[in-house]
Amino acid sequence: MTECEETPRRTSASKARHILSLIAAAFITLTPLPALAASKADTEAQFRQWLQTDLWPQAQKSGISEKSFKAAFADVKLNWDLPDLVPPGTKPPSERKQSQAEFSSPGAYFSEQRLQGLAATGRSLAKENAATLARIEKAYGVPGPIILAIWGRESGFGRAKIPHPIMDVLATKAFMSTRGDLFTRELIAALHILDSGDVREADMKGSWAGAMGQPQFLPTSFLKYAVDFDGDGRRDIWKSTPDTLASIANYLAKKGWQRGRDWGFEVNIPQNVSCAQEGPDLAKPIAQWASSGITRVSGKAFPSGEAKADGMMLVPAGRHGPEFIVTPNFYVIKEYNNSDLYALFIGNLADRIASGGGAFKGQFGDVGKMLRSDVLKMQKTLEGQGYDIGKADGLAGYKTRRSLGAWQAKNGLAPTCYPQENLIGKL
Repeated sequence: MTECEETPRRTSASKARHILSLIAAAFITLTPLPALAASKADTEAQFRQWLQTDLWPQAQKSGISEKSFKAAFADVKLNWDLPDLVPPGTKPPSERKQSQAEFSSPGAYFSEQRLQGLAATGRSLAKENAATLARIEKAYGVPGPIILAIWGRESGFGRAKIPHPIMDVLATKAFMSTRGDLFTRELIAALHILDSGDVREADMKGSWAGAMGQPQFLPTSFLKYAVDFDGDGRRDIWKSTPDTLASIANYLAKKGWQRGRDWGFEVNIPQNVSCAQEGPDLAKPIAQWASSGITRVSGKAFPSGEAKADGMMLVPAGRHGPEFIVTPNFYVIKEYNNSDLYALFIGNLADRIASGGGAFKGQFGDVGKMLRSDVLKMQKTLEGQGYDIGKADGLAGYKTRRSLGAWQAKNGLAPTCYPQENLIGKL
């Protein structure tokens, strides 16, 4: 029976109730935007209250004056376009199941077109800033090509758009993100930067994640590592090239850069040398690696100055990609961004800038078909058999890679040191 056929049988009261319910339903359906606006308005009011009752006491305790605090937040707005926001009264998103195909081939990270473009620009800027870079290397011990490579990777040598007012970003994320404590610390650090007079708030721009300026420093890193190298009395990583380059060098130096050493070398590892010897905790003198038959792909000998110094095996794709002996400086680069691929990108780009080097000789194989959930199962199985896989997170770090290699060798398989589909059933 249709609605029209049923209506004549209703009483006047029921008709009235029915009409009112239809009007209410239509109103709710047609007015989501005003409701959302009201919700945002409520959140904005809660934000202002949070600034006074929660943030201000912490800022005051850290040494920020009330005048500076009020001035810093006079024009700050919540940025609703940022990712990872959890407004008050809402629940954070549930943790995703680890079923993503995380393992696209590492080779995709090393875009040859991008690397060639960055290297060409880097070589030009190396000449343009030669005197400054020489002074920086003398002061901090970090080679110019490494500094330039990080500068290029982080902000396109300062040419990338860095659009976000950093106080808006940090305040928004401190107030309503899943990592509120972290961003609150960064927000208070940003207040100290403004207090120092190094930068005007209008010029204090950063990324959506809170990293600032040309070197992409978080505010706490700025306070620890930014330097005034052009002598104008301000640490300016937004507009000053000398300050930017020297700040990157100071960061690496403070993190332990070893003066006079390379970052690493692409090598050939013979099949009779196990790939399960990877990792910073299994360092050996480079001469010892060489005596086992490991050679540089360039055909050159390892530098004589490196022979007695420690080196570490690195096989980011196991036997399915380029192989390396890296120095402790490789792990210093990882302090900038905790990723083997990032550090290899920087090392390769630095080599191209320094000596016109090219792509890695070894080719990354097609290792992009594993799911994180599959790798997680492998990790838990290996862990159950007594292997140290590091963290069971579905990501193939060096401990997982070498544990797989050791398991393969123990079970009569040729070690490949990388998760493969055909190992799931065997494990």
